[in-house]
Amino acid sequence: MASKHEAVHAPLQKTNVRYLILAVLFVTTAINYIDRTALGIAAPAMQDDLYLDAVKLGFAFSAFNWAYTFLQIPSGWLLDRFEARIVYGIGLFVWSLFTFFQGFAVGFVSLFLMRFIVGLAEAPSFPGNSRITTMWFPQHERGRAVAFYNSSQYFGLALFTPILAWVLQTFGWQAVFYSAGLAGIIMSFFWFKLIRDPKSHPRTNQAEIDYIQQGGGLADVGDKKHKIKWSHVRLLLTNRQMIGIYIAQFSMNTIVWFFLTWFPTYLVEEKNMTILKAGFMASLPYMGAFVGGLIGGYLSDWLLKQGKSLAVARKTPIIIGFILSSSIIFANYTSSAGLIIIIMSVAFFAKGMAGLTWTLVGDMSPKEIIGLSGGIFNTFGNLAGIVTPIVVGFILSQTQSFAGALMFIAVMLIIGALSYLFIVNKVERIELPQELAGNQTGLTKNS
Repeated sequence: MASKHEAVHAPLQKTNVRYLILAVLFVTTAINYIDRTALGIAAPAMQDDLYLDAVKLGFAFSAFNWAYTFLQIPSGWLLDRFEARIVYGIGLFVWSLFTFFQGFAVGFVSLFLMRFIVGLAEAPSFPGNSRITTMWFPQHERGRAVAFYNSSQYFGLALFTPILAWVLQTFGWQAVFYSAGLAGIIMSFFWFKLIRDPKSHPRTNQAEIDYIQQGGGLADVGDKKHKIKWSHVRLLLTNRQMIGIYIAQFSMNTIVWFFLTWFPTYLVEEKNMTILKAGFMASLPYMGAFVGGLIGGYLSDWLLKQGKSLAVARKTPIIIGFILSSSIIFANYTSSAGLIIIIMSVAFFAKGMAGLTWTLVGDMSPKEIIGLSGGIFNTFGNLAGIVTPIVVGFILSQTQSFAGALMFIAVMLIIGALSYLFIVNKVERIELPQELAGNQTGLTKNS
């Protein structure tokens, strides 16, 4: 039996608060995507009530992204200037409230406005996720952590799309927004209770903080507040590696926003499914993306443990995911509902693997401006959320078919794969030059 003196000097057992933080990010991200896709689920029943043709519906779908996209850089600045806990938490409450209010929409203008406000409030979410995981997780755990919270969006959609479809059929389209919004409002109170920076969290100990920092996690990134300059933006916009991931993120999000907006309408109008059947069928690709995301994260961290370079470990599942996702185009060549769902599930499974792109923001961004870097990355990615719903709406109005839309998405995914193959080269942390960071020296440094 150890003496009291020996017990005092025994190594301190590290806490595992980072897993609690990850669980909160998981649930919050699931709610985030349920609120984004609520309009897509309700749209087939709303069109007649609100007099929405294909073009108007396309613009209504895109309203979220007009605010979400162009607020990415300001929200990244806010995350670096203030606590992610505060900025993100307020956003969670506001976007959930205005999701709830969409149940009161009376026409195109009111619907567009409320979707716009939801997009504005959600702007800090993914840059905030990236900042929080970079602070809480060492590099060798970060791929799985990012994959876990990133895959939750599809787990939530897989679980709740059939439920919301049932709500839609039973209680009407307004109840879809009431249910989705209320879930987020409740979650916002848990957010403020549980989320903190590593050094200020009451449940973490020094052993866990040391473990995070020794593994390349930036547990102390919140200690200093850095002044954000336009020269920081210019540095990120002119870096070859960052340009490559920006192009690819836009390409990947074309398939994301097709699924989040037009996919239920595609199943109802093009494939003649009932709303309830479409809800259940739509859940299968989402589950595929959830599984694909987890596999991508574990594959990346496994490659890293096998001694592969960070570039190989991160880029391999991403490139495979992009190429395999382009198989969505094969849905144009069958009328079988079952085969279409299989094709869509494979495509979205692969998109889940490619969703590992967010790890590169944590791996490559200057540590002083991770929030800003994530904001710029997400700005480019979510330009696709503006373009894709509108392009699909116009293609549908001109051809009365989704065939051209699926071709557009497949081409963009191939462009994304080529960007990672030929533009993104090294995966290493960018450091701010001395004149931009005061006491920082050098241009790049391995993470």
